[in-house]
Amino acid sequence: MKITRRSFVGKTGAAMAAGLSGQIGRSADAATGEFPLIVSTWPFGKASNDEALRVLLRGGGLADAVEQGIKVTEADPKNGSVGLGGGPNAAGVVQLDACIMLGPEHKAGSVAALEGIKHPISVARRVMEKTRHVLLVGEGARRFALEEGLESVATDSRQREPLSKTPSAGKKDNHDTIALLVLSADGNVAGGCSTSGLSGKLPGRVGDSPIIGSGLYVDNEVGAAGATGIGENVMRFCGSFQVVELMRQGMHPEAACQETIRRIARKHPKGAELHISFVALDKKGRFGAAGSDPGFQFSVTTKGSSRVLTAPPLS
Repeated sequence: MKITRRSFVGKTGAAMAAGLSGQIGRSADAATGEFPLIVSTWPFGKASNDEALRVLLRGGGLADAVEQGIKVTEADPKNGSVGLGGGPNAAGVVQLDACIMLGPEHKAGSVAALEGIKHPISVARRVMEKTRHVLLVGEGARRFALEEGLESVATDSRQREPLSKTPSAGKKDNHDTIALLVLSADGNVAGGCSTSGLSGKLPGRVGDSPIIGSGLYVDNEVGAAGATGIGENVMRFCGSFQVVELMRQGMHPEAACQETIRRIARKHPKGAELHISFVALDKKGRFGAAGSDPGFQFSVTTKGSSRVLTAPPLS
């Protein structure tokens, strides 16, 4: 069954949101020192969290955990917003974006507008580890992936539908992303992001997900944050970077996510009509999330539990 933001919000009443708000606060405090810790966007992130934890418990590294975890969601054909099962652009072609970032050595790799490669997160990791670059796009990213022997599928990049300069603005469930954050047992931090982007986007459009500091940011001295939603409303404000910097100043991850959305809303022409959300964790093992829309759900996994929680409403 296809999971969308609205289907979950529709099932979550105000009373449940209030109850989970308290649960999140207690969980965040109790999570201090509970390592490993994996946090990701949306209920579909839970399966990715579980795989990332398995990788860590088998002795895998941070990059392995992020890559293998996100690959679970990328490979899900029922997911309409991540991987090759995601929504096509205005020309009828699926173009994928992804990034990965490691706290140790502050390394990062990204790909954007990538066609025909099953796992863009794997390409992003190769960019980080095997090149001197951070971001590869379009055909260059695809050729690099093929040279690395990564799995591809046949694509037809020719325009199959008339271009529309107006993306599917009426749909609320066409811009979800998996952002996955990992705090390892040794206290190091990493994260990754993957998406098919805004449905009906102009060919070549790139959102926040592969942009370091927008869709994802990791600082091994502080923690990590990731975003989901309408990318333009995140990338114009370097949203994930803002969340991490607020945590650096001492804010709890939940409060940092909330304050970032408030700051963006104050400057955004449409005020709070942002359709964006953030998840975050810090080096203490605390986590949190916030969304501009009520009912944003996220997944939290430790050795003791794997749960889907609902972020409290903005105060």
